[in-house]
Amino acid sequence: MLVSEFDFSLPPALIAQHPAAQRSASRLLYLRADGTFEDLSFRDLPELVGPADAVVVNDTRVIKARLTGRKGSGGKVEVLVARLLGRCEAMAMIRASHPPAPGSELFLADGLRVGVVAREGELYHLRFAQDIEPVLERLGAVPLPPYIVHAPGEEDLERYQTVYAAVPGAVAAPTAGLHFDAQTLAAIEARGAALARLTLHVGAGTFQPVRVEEVEAHRMHPERFAISGATREAIRGRRVLAVGTTTLRALESAARSHALESAPRGATLEGETDLFIYPGFEFRVVKRLLTNFHLPRSTLLMLVCAFAGRDRILAAYRHAIERRYRFFSYGDAMLIDG
Repeated sequence: MLVSEFDFSLPPALIAQHPAAQRSASRLLYLRADGTFEDLSFRDLPELVGPADAVVVNDTRVIKARLTGRKGSGGKVEVLVARLLGRCEAMAMIRASHPPAPGSELFLADGLRVGVVAREGELYHLRFAQDIEPVLERLGAVPLPPYIVHAPGEEDLERYQTVYAAVPGAVAAPTAGLHFDAQTLAAIEARGAALARLTLHVGAGTFQPVRVEEVEAHRMHPERFAISGATREAIRGRRVLAVGTTTLRALESAARSHALESAPRGATLEGETDLFIYPGFEFRVVKRLLTNFHLPRSTLLMLVCAFAGRDRILAAYRHAIERRYRFFSYGDAMLIDG
């Protein structure tokens, strides 16, 4: 299977640079199981769920993971923290004119020293001179995706975060959840649907392009997840609507290990997943998916094509482009019945 099979042409004007004026004011394209489309508002979502549904969201919280500084030689560097390893150590992506060598030092904006311990593929193992979390809060910036071209501002501090974000650790937002406000969540529960949470910390790999020609040769960066006993109980016997590809990957990862069914009642499942979902994947848990519109040739587009069929999804994308839907992180949403 070739990566080029997941390509499409998108007018640059449809790449959303800012969120909608209100969270739930975005549009919603409903892709039914029979392949038909319906153009809706996101505020219509509660009408599409009921007592048979469990709506599962990802409550990870985005950290200020982007840092700037310089190398010992004086060259500028940009550091994107991908995963915390402990109080003072992390894996990170580094952008610089010349890659820093293991054993060298970086200096952040206030002169704080960061040691380069090792390089592991595209990531660097870094050791900070102070606890990382307060450093990020003091010096870091919101890690907006590269296709959003403005510098992070006050709007992004609030809107590049879901209203239910609770567990710090993500370096990218679970963007399907950005559309929800308190009123929409309350309306979903009023319809009798179960509302449940899990945590998957979205890693920096979500920003990385697929650099191979054959889909099967691509490898995902591992991401940590946790699914509580309460969430496992909430989805039992219900039709699972995953809010976002991250929620779907966490649930399907746990299902592949049979942990969703076999773990002790009430236990929280914790682990890492590098699950790569592309056409041919057998879904065991998720029956409905709420997601944004994704980049051409991306692993996220491959996932939704696996969920609903490549031809069906690309037809929906053509419809969305014709109707001027807004794409990517700050864009509109799509509800897919599998």
